[in-house]
Formats: sequence, structure tokens, C-alpha cells
Amino acid sequence: MFAYFFCVFCVSSGGAAAGPRLNNNQLYKFSYTTEVLVDKTKGSKEGSAGYRISSDVDVNLVWRDPSSKDDQLIQLVISNVRLNPASRRSEKKNVLHGSTAESVLGKTKLAALTKPFLLHLRNGKAKAFYSYWAEPATIKNLKRGLASLLQVQLKTGKVIENDVSGRCIVEYKAVKGQVTRTKILETCKTAETGFTTHSQVMGVSRKSSSVTVFTLEDGFIRSAVADETHSLAVNTRRSTAAKVVSKQTLTLVGTEAGPLEVAGKDVAGVVKSIDAKLAAVGIVAEKVKSQCKGCPSLFEHWQTQQKLLEPASLSKATAPRSFLALIQGIRKASKDEILKVLKSASKTSLPQVVDAVTSSQTTASLDAMLEFLNFTDTKGFVLQERFLYACGFASHPNERMLQALLDISNGKIGSTDIKESVVIIMGALVHKLCQKGECNLPTVVQVKKLLLDSPESRQVESEVQMYLLALKNSMLPEAIPIFTKYAESELGSYSTIALTALQRYDVKLMTNEVKQTVNRVYHQNRRIYEKNVRAAAADVILSSNPSYMEVKNLLLSIGNLPHEMNKYMLSKIQDILRFQLPASKVIQKAMRDMISHNYDRFAKVGSSSAFSGFMAQSADVTSTYSLDILYSGSGILRRSNMNIYGASKGATLHGLQVAIEAQGLESLIAATPDQGEEDLESFAGMSALLFDVQLRPVTFFKGYSDLMSKMFSMSGEPMNVVKGLILLTDHSEVIQLQSGLKASAEFQGGLAIDISGGMEISLWYRESKTSVNNRGALVVTGNVTVDMDFMRAGVEVSFETEASLDFITTVQFSEYPFLVCMQMDKTTFPVSEYLTKYESLSSGKSVVSHKSKKQLVPGSEFPLHQENSNMCKKVFDSSW
Repeated sequence: MFAYFFCVFCVSSGGAAAGPRLNNNQLYKFSYTTEVLVDKTKGSKEGSAGYRISSDVDVNLVWRDPSSKDDQLIQLVISNVRLNPASRRSEKKNVLHGSTAESVLGKTKLAALTKPFLLHLRNGKAKAFYSYWAEPATIKNLKRGLASLLQVQLKTGKVIENDVSGRCIVEYKAVKGQVTRTKILETCKTAETGFTTHSQVMGVSRKSSSVTVFTLEDGFIRSAVADETHSLAVNTRRSTAAKVVSKQTLTLVGTEAGPLEVAGKDVAGVVKSIDAKLAAVGIVAEKVKSQCKGCPSLFEHWQTQQKLLEPASLSKATAPRSFLALIQGIRKASKDEILKVLKSASKTSLPQVVDAVTSSQTTASLDAMLEFLNFTDTKGFVLQERFLYACGFASHPNERMLQALLDISNGKIGSTDIKESVVIIMGALVHKLCQKGECNLPTVVQVKKLLLDSPESRQVESEVQMYLLALKNSMLPEAIPIFTKYAESELGSYSTIALTALQRYDVKLMTNEVKQTVNRVYHQNRRIYEKNVRAAAADVILSSNPSYMEVKNLLLSIGNLPHEMNKYMLSKIQDILRFQLPASKVIQKAMRDMISHNYDRFAKVGSSSAFSGFMAQSADVTSTYSLDILYSGSGILRRSNMNIYGASKGATLHGLQVAIEAQGLESLIAATPDQGEEDLESFAGMSALLFDVQLRPVTFFKGYSDLMSKMFSMSGEPMNVVKGLILLTDHSEVIQLQSGLKASAEFQGGLAIDISGGMEISLWYRESKTSVNNRGALVVTGNVTVDMDFMRAGVEVSFETEASLDFITTVQFSEYPFLVCMQMDKTTFPVSEYLTKYESLSSGKSVVSHKSKKQLVPGSEFPLHQENSNMCKKVFDSSW
């Protein structure tokens, strides 16, 4: 929290003063302290890291415009500088023990700090700040912090002021004997902007306040106490939080005879007559480049981390922690330094290095990756896809990253799968850039046109799918008419992509034309559709604020659908009612009609189902899951869809979607295909959406010959869908404090993830099994540091966890109704929290303290409907 200083001033009897007026031939003597503390949000002052700078300050009037008493040039001199810890501590824990101001700052910096400087005030506002260009930036900023305190407004109201914090809106409230100044910090404009994660759920929230209270007595400000606080917290776990507190106190000690005014016509001439080297250097704080003495190079740092990023360590929390530390190093490195690490990494650790380099999102890191990768070489497939996925998950992508992908897509690419991924990820980058308000950048406009025009201009099925998936990622409102058209396509793959894409849009964008089209698909008004297409259409209808008639028509359709589709729709309706989803009220209203709601409709048998539940609920975040399973009439899986959502502070993140689709498998068991699915080619595949980014679908097999070869060579091992390290949370900012000090805040969250899926079919046992396996380790760290070159204080808060989630579906189709058992299990997993506080001097002397807390969260099987529990008992009994 910061302090505001007000030069003691008196109000002239000749009229109301606009701001502080100093008397000629008088020296105002003040005691001045500024302190800064860093700690976890709920930490007390006693346990905080930080320091206090105390000094004497002499203030006197140098010059006043004869025609305006409120146009003044003031001199300030800092002396008797002392440095102390911000709170009491033992000698062992006191990094400043035995130190003096000169030994900590050095003779040069101390001399600069105690050198006089000037402030030009007009009507109580700073017009110019005069100091020396040659002075270190940290010293000039401390002086600016003191000078900024001389600005004051003696009447109630809001004004825009320039001071050390930037250009800010300030509110004054004046009552008898007291003035309160509140700086509205979110309005402050500075040159140092920083960046943050585009997703609010995975983001960081900051609360800030700045209040200064001045006490006046006999027309003088006797004291000024200013408090400034900045608290930062991870939205998904608000206990992972840190704060920086700054306080300034200015107290009038006394007055004595001082120097006379200097003669002169204007300020410029007076300043020059005092010291020709004095210059107007600006009141707003300047950037300070922090230099790390004795820090290891990026290559040296990489050598200590390499083993922790080998594949065997990826399921441990040490992997994402090393990943985050590596990113910090890469962001400070040159292109050549980064290339040296890429070229020296082992074959097994290289994919993880690619994740880290790409996630760093600096000009040097992108240049290094583009030089390192050769997209014409099919052997580099793994590294190329890891690079592309890291681009898709980028926390703050820029136009240059999108341009790089556009250039790659226009060049020669050895692998068709990589070509697909390039285009699909371009759609994700367009969405993120548009979210940042950069939809009109030239490259974004160019890529938007490419994506919007391509589906119509392409003839090859796989290319059309590729551009539809890219548009699905882009979330462009202009793409809605395209999805509406393809929703009625004769090809089920086009329809499914289009309908699942429409479901992602804001309900407000679902026009009557879109709704009519989706209803036509579900009710098959124009042609026969596959079951999974109709199920996707039903999902869109039920999630788009359906009308009474839409819901009633859905209910009336139940009983006239294929057997398993009947059961699926019933389960879907019941799940919406049980989980109280938005459509539940209109469904309840429609069910009052006995024609649409009766035993005949609601007693349909089958194994398909839809179920939603809570994974976790807390004050910070709510996590939900949903499992939708649709079977063919013969008992073979048609579609399995697992979703995990996170919601925090009114925002929602689609954390994970894994969809497994299969078709044309009835010939294996001599069964009859359902209506509209007689001529479908044998196919099974998986599609994943991770953190709102659609990834390239994976094919298990396609075509009868491929199916048979895979069946006889099936190892039972799942196929990898996505594996790597993802930068989930990425927040960086410089907080300019009123005292002139700067606090840097860095919050990062890293996830090591491995998602795989598989499908096994046993004709001998007439049993099929699908599995989705999710393994992950998460680390989130928050670091707030106040660094003055000669002295540093900081706090790091972090938490980590390792977890796994398995979803297994077993189907026995030896009889009808066939037996289906769904299992969704999480293992027991640890959650650890850490707190580190540190203080250090440029001499190398440091004090560090550590605290930690660990707990085990017991594993469990997530509850599904009772019918599933009964079936699982039968399946396992029969297997036994």
C-alpha cells in the first residue's frame, strides 16, 4: 500500500488555494518512510518479506510565478537514508543485519538519491519533474514516488492526474481537517502492459486499492498516510494467492528559516540557473531492466532439468514444474541460445522441449522453432504436431504466430495429418486473437477469408472436414450460415462436425433459421440421417433455449425412433431434469401434456444413456462431467461422448471432450444395420477437444480390410490422442507502486497430460470394450517480487497434484437387450501446497523460508444412474 505525501502547505489569506502553497524563506522538514511487504494473501505483517526505507526530507520553495501563487517550483532533498526489515525478525533471519544504506545501495546510488531534485506544480498538479538523466532508473523512480505525493486537490471531485503510477483517475473527498484521496488503479495507463491467459477460468484475478489520508491542522497537512494493496489469485484455486502491500508515511517534524526564492521569468530559466544538467525527465516511472548476477545460462539450466522432462517422469508433478521453470529461462534467451538447447536435447526429451519453447511465445522462441522444424520431412511428425498443439494452446498468441502457420500451410508439408493440424490450429488462433479484439489485423482477416471460403471450394472429403474443424475452432459468427448448411449434408461426418460446432456458440446467435434447420435434421423432414447425427441435432436443440413446441415435438418423437435412439433421448431428457440444466423448465411444462408424457413413451428399454454429474464443487470452481453413450440396434457402440467442464466466476471452460465413433460394424456379428446406416463404411475413430481447442481426429481403422487387419493385430493397448505439456495459466504484469518501487507478478500453470483411447472387439466372447484414459500432473505457481537492483524481496505460492481418470465401457452383445457397463474412476491423488518467502541483497546475502502442506484426496468411482450399476453387476457376474 502506498503513501501519499503532501508537502505541507498553507492557504493564503488572499483566496482559496488550488493546491499546496509553500511560503517563501521557509524550510519544511519531514520524516518519510516507505515500506513494501509481499506475502500470501492472508499473511500477517510479522511474517511477510519486505523492507522499509526511511529518510528525512527537506522541502522549500524555489520560485513562484508573480502572476499566479499556484504556479510554483519546489526543491526536495532526501537525507539520512536508513534501510530496515519491514517487520521485526531475529538476527539470523534479518538479511539487512550489519548493513548500512551505503553498503546496500553503494556510494554512487546513495549519492544520486540524496542529490536535490525539482518539481514544477501548477494548481496543485505536477507539470514537470526535474532530475538527472544519468541517474539509475530505480533512483529516479524513488524520487518520482516522493514528488508525486505533492499533488493535491483541496476540494471534493474526480480528476485525471499524471504521477509515478501513470495517468490515472483520482477521486478526492475533502471534509473538515481531512482530505482522502482514492486512486482508481484499474484506470492507470502505463507503458508496461504485460499479458494474461485468454480463459477466465484458468486466469488470474487482481484486486487493488490505493487510499491516502491527509490530516490537516491550522491549514497545514500535519501527516499523510497512504496504503496500497494488490492481491492476485488463481481463479480455480483462490488459496494460491499472493499480495504486495505498500505504505508511505509523511510526517511534518517542524519548520525553520529557509532559502529565498530565485529570481527568474519562467521555470526553464530558473532550472537552468540552478544546474544546467537538470532535465525534465517525466513524472511517470521508467522501465527498470533487472539484471541477474551469477544466474545460469539457458543451456546450463536445461542440463539440470533434462532428466525431469524425460517421458518416464511426465506423470509426476516434477515435469510441469520443470516445464514452467524452463519457460521462464527461454523467455529471457536469444534465438541462438534456444537452438542450442533444441539441438542438444535427447530424442526422448525433445518433444517436451518443443512444448516449452513454443509455449514461451517470444519472438526468439518462435524464430528458433521455425528454423529447427522441417515440415517437408515426414520423420519429424511428432515434433511438428507438438509445436502446432502448443500454438493452439497459446495463452497470448500474436499475429506473427498466425502468420507463421499460414506460411507453413502455403508451403510444402510432408504429412497430410500435419497439414490438417496446421489448418485446424489456425482456426483456434483466430478465435483467441478475436477474443483479444484483434479480429481486424491483416493476417487474421486473410485467414478468416481462407477458412470461410474453403469448405465450398474443396472437393476432397478430408479437406472439407479439415476446414469445417478449423471453423469450429474459430467460433466466428460468420461461420454459422456455413455450419447451418452442412448440418443437412448427405455425409454424416460433415453433419456431425457442423452440429457440434453450432452447439458451441452463444445461444443468442441461434437464429430461427438455424433452429429450423436443426429441427429438420432431427425429425428427418427432408432425408434419413444416421443416429449420431440426429443425436447431435437433439443436443443443439436442447442447449439452445428451446421453445415449448420444439420440446413437445422431441417428446412426441420418442417411441417412433430406432430402439436405442428412443432410450438415448429418454435418458437425455431425464438427465436435463435431474441436473436442472437450462432447458429443464420448458421440458417440465411440456411434460404436463399426457400425450407427450406417458408410460408408453417413458418405458422404452435399451442400453444407450446420457448422464451428468459433479466432479468437484468449491467456492472457487465447479467441475462437471457428462457421459453420453449411443448404441446401434445390434449392440455395437455408435457414439461415446465424455465431456468435462469447469466454471468459475460466471465463465465456463470446456476442459475436455473425448468422442469415440464407430459405424458399419454390424457385418462382424451378422446383424442388421439400423435405418439410414445400411451403406456405411466400417470405421472407428476418436476426436478430442482440449481446453476449448478441437484437435485433429484420430482414426482407429477405416474400411473392412483395415478393420480385419487391426482386429487380428489388436494388442489391447490404447492409442495416444494427445500427449505433452500445456501452459494453462500464464499471467505476467508489472505493478507500478506509488512509492516508485515496482512489483513484478508472474503466475503460470503447467499441465503434463496423456490422453489415450482404444476399442477392442471379441467375436468369440461377443464382447466389446472402449476405453478413454486420462493421466495428468498439474503445477501452478505464483511469484510476486519487488526488485530494486540492490535489494530484492519476494513470495512464491504454488500447488501441485497428480491424477488419473479412466472411462471404460464394456458391452456384451450375446443377447438383447445387451449388457452395458460404464465405469468412470479416479485414483487417490495427492495435493501439495507450498509457500516460499525470500529476501536478498546484491552482495549475494539472502534469507529464504519454506512452508508446505500436503493432503491425499481419496479415489472414487463417479456415480452414474442406478440402471448402469445393475448392469455392471450382471456383466461382472457373467464374466466371473
